Amino acid sequence: MTPYLILIALVAQFAQADAGELRVIVTDQSGAAVQAAVTVENPATEVRRAVETDAAGISAVRRLPFGAYRVTVSRDGFTPASAVVEVRSAVPVEYRVALAIASLASAVQVAPEAPIVDPRQTTTIRSVGREMIQRRAAPLPGRALPELINTQPGWLLEANGIVHPRGSENQTQYVVDGLPLTDNRSPGFAPELDADGVHSIGILTGGYPAEYGRKLGGVIEVTTLADVRRGVHGDLTVVGGSFATAGGDGTVGYAAGHATIVAAGGASRTDRYLDPPVEESYTNHGSTSQASTHVEAGGFGAMLSRATTQFMVPNDQVQQDAGQAQRRTSDETAARLSYQRVLTPSALFSVNGMVRDLGARLTSNPASTPIAAVQDRGIRDGYVKATVAWHAGRHDWKAGADTSVGRVREQFAYQMTDPAAFDEDVARNFAFHDRATDREHALFIQDQVSAGAWTINAGLRWDAYHLAVDETAFSPRLAVAWSPRRGFVLRGSYDRAFQTPAVENLLLASSAAVDALSDSVLRLPVRPSRGNFAEVAMAASLAPRLRLDVNWFDRRMRDFADDDLLLNTGVSFPIAFTRGLVHGAEVKVEAVAGSDTLARGGGWRAASGFVGYTWMRGNAELPVTGGLFLGDDVDVGDAGARIPISQDQRHTARGRFALQLAPRAWIAVAGAIDSGLPFEDEGDPASLVGQASQRILDRVSVATGRVRPSFAIDASAGWTVARTQKARVELQADARNLTNELRVINFTGTFSGTALAAPRSFAARLRVEF
Repeated sequence: MTPYLILIALVAQFAQADAGELRVIVTDQSGAAVQAAVTVENPATEVRRAVETDAAGISAVRRLPFGAYRVTVSRDGFTPASAVVEVRSAVPVEYRVALAIASLASAVQVAPEAPIVDPRQTTTIRSVGREMIQRRAAPLPGRALPELINTQPGWLLEANGIVHPRGSENQTQYVVDGLPLTDNRSPGFAPELDADGVHSIGILTGGYPAEYGRKLGGVIEVTTLADVRRGVHGDLTVVGGSFATAGGDGTVGYAAGHATIVAAGGASRTDRYLDPPVEESYTNHGSTSQASTHVEAGGFGAMLSRATTQFMVPNDQVQQDAGQAQRRTSDETAARLSYQRVLTPSALFSVNGMVRDLGARLTSNPASTPIAAVQDRGIRDGYVKATVAWHAGRHDWKAGADTSVGRVREQFAYQMTDPAAFDEDVARNFAFHDRATDREHALFIQDQVSAGAWTINAGLRWDAYHLAVDETAFSPRLAVAWSPRRGFVLRGSYDRAFQTPAVENLLLASSAAVDALSDSVLRLPVRPSRGNFAEVAMAASLAPRLRLDVNWFDRRMRDFADDDLLLNTGVSFPIAFTRGLVHGAEVKVEAVAGSDTLARGGGWRAASGFVGYTWMRGNAELPVTGGLFLGDDVDVGDAGARIPISQDQRHTARGRFALQLAPRAWIAVAGAIDSGLPFEDEGDPASLVGQASQRILDRVSVATGRVRPSFAIDASAGWTVARTQKARVELQADARNLTNELRVINFTGTFSGTALAAPRSFAARLRVEF
């Protein structure tokens, strides 16, 4: 890692955190600095921050999603001041306020409200705020962020915590404080991102800025805790529940002057880590751990993190009877550096950098069946991104470049333990080892123009990809918003997408060494997917705190990405179809509870919640154009024939209702309806006999070739046990899948095995803030 650290150290003088920033400067009527409390909130982005100005009367609220914010400044002995301030650029925005001394008979002030429909937002951004993150129903380890994302329209949570945006497989990108993570972040592939360290989540599925590339099925913008109180502060959370699940994590921070340091760590364990193929959930133990340190001083920022995951692969009944024990581990070590510099009052120059080492391993005991497999794969890479943002009249420009260089390693071997499970020509033993360099580069420029009721975002991106194949692409982007009146906006967008293949096991699928696996082998290079994404949307305020969002989308892709399994090893690798055709509609109605109603003691006026629905249809067009195929699978399909994609769930509904009963007590109820995913044995009931128990078979429909619809309902309640000016103790109880319905997520097939969701479960969580 040393060469990459040196590289980032050399360029760190130019770096930045990729987010908007609001600087609040508070004085009295004479111009003297005032230390005051500042709150910044936006119901549209579900962001609420509370900070204090320093001795110079200045505070900086960092990493704010673009939007309009209500800023309230208060200090004992002064009349509070409030205004709506817009943050539309990476260039810091200044808000100056002069507080007046309060008179003995001050008039009641009506504070302005930030709009719940943003007229300048050119794309639909689904937001998950701090309150919902903290009050989420306790998930199994590794699944906190995927489950939060799954509450939003357009997303599907498949087996083992894998999220799919609008039918895409392995095309999800996390952007953590401006740094992209484009590899598979599901629990079975990589250590989780700690949700308790997240302040807000912004979720995009269209209208992407030109600076985003490589993985564009969906982009998840994650903002970590950025506003640190002066002195020592922190929090501690302990959770326990069903399946012998237990965990805890904590954070401690210190701020003085313009410097802050935050350290965090946590660990968890459970007896139900993955979604098992049988109800008994055999050999399903798992544990996680993570630790990080984050330092910021002036314009510099640095973060070191280490995370590990260890778990067993759950057996089916045959494997359990044989005594199989397969173990998987993954670990990630990362270092991030950033720096930002204001060049002029309207221009900002910045650089972010990251180096990391990500690894994953699989081991099997000799009793494993039908194959005893071992694997050791990983990537060691470095990433640097430099940008310039500037404001000029009605224009907000941003231009930049990024580069990622990594060394990919793959080692895989197996020994066949049940030859009867395979064709005679399949090799009884196999071993593979390879390394390759992954080089990916990009340039981009984008502009946001505001003129009257119109807002236009336009950009152009250039990508170069060099790994299994060498390809380049230009990607134009355009998003438009029209808001003829307050509380109503129409949006439209077009995205040209260039999406790189999943890196997991790509070398294995591309190597000539696999020709030794069978007499019938087909290897096709997995090329990047190229697509045209279109979206039309509307957002409207139905009442002061009630918002409606409606989206229609259409995606047409060439070399449509999917994944497949190698024999019966559980090792997946990327494949591609000739085309992918996905279209659908999304509707979400959301009620937002304002902070003013919460402060008055709750009640029905403090209710909040949402209901979301997605209709989607997705097909892949044959033949297959990329990947590895053996034996009977060498027949890649008739040209022009179409099959449902594995994420083709036609109807998905999610909802949550929360009620603040009193300042110290709340309850929430959440529900989910899934119409069921397709499987591959349509019309042949005999082929299913013996593959699963009768209870599982009753949950699939042979006539339709789909898993039957499922319904789940969860409930949570929370109580603030103790509260002082600087500390708080909260207790939360959760009940998941209250109806205890047997829910089949996936059913046996070439591209996915059988996976069952968790039965009814309970959990309790204690959180202490100081």
